[in-house]
Amino acid sequence: MSAEDVYNRISVLRAERGVSRKDLAAALGVHYQTIGYLERGQYSPSLFLALRIAEYFEVPVEIVFSLRPFPRLGSEVK
Repeated sequence: MSAEDVYNRISVLRAERGVSRKDLAAALGVHYQTIGYLERGQYSPSLFLALRIAEYFEVPVEIVFSLRPFPRLGSEVK
């Protein structure tokens, strides 16, 4: 983990809601490839974009983003 790593659940939230990368990108006013870069951890969003993504999914920003890897779904929380 580097000092700049930011983990996210964007792909999980998109899948749960049936939202494509292109649809999310259009709603946020960014290129659809930006969503892919975010999901793969190749790009860390600005604070403004992170807040807009959380607002789009109607969840707190810490549900979408974390400085630590998210536990796998179905795994025990320690």
